[in-house]
Amino acid sequence: MGAKNYLIEGISGTGKTSVCNELLRRGHHSIHGDRELAYQGDPITGKQRAGFSHENHIWNVDKVRALVNDHSHAATFFCGGSRNWNVFLGLFDFVFILELDSDTLSRRLTSRSENEWGGRQSEKDFILKLHASKNGLPKSGLSINAARPIEDIAEDILQRCSLSLDVR
Repeated sequence: MGAKNYLIEGISGTGKTSVCNELLRRGHHSIHGDRELAYQGDPITGKQRAGFSHENHIWNVDKVRALVNDHSHAATFFCGGSRNWNVFLGLFDFVFILELDSDTLSRRLTSRSENEWGGRQSEKDFILKLHASKNGLPKSGLSINAARPIEDIAEDILQRCSLSLDVR
């Protein structure tokens, strides 16, 4: 049987990085998309751009394809957000979208340092606006309540993937 590939998406502050860390801790092959795949580029052409903007936070599509085609793992979890998800969304077996209430999101963002995305007031305001509009997220995918403890979120995702929690 070939590998299964899952995308775990959500706006900033919903717990994508924490879920990825928990899946890794449990022995599952998981990719920190924002660290391993992301760069600043044009979401349509992929051409690299200087500076930083939310709209230009994209993933390297060739790297995504290579990881999806690597069947040496039973499953791979791609955790993170990108503005070009529409280019590679069809490569995934299933999409999970982490969602939470605005109060929990606001508390999480308030705890971030200023050098972390969402730590500055202008970034926090932008993220809360995105949260209210749900702009920039895939329209299809299963909503996961991300206001719970990370262990519970990871367990929920794994159960929905029908993965054995016993890593070999």
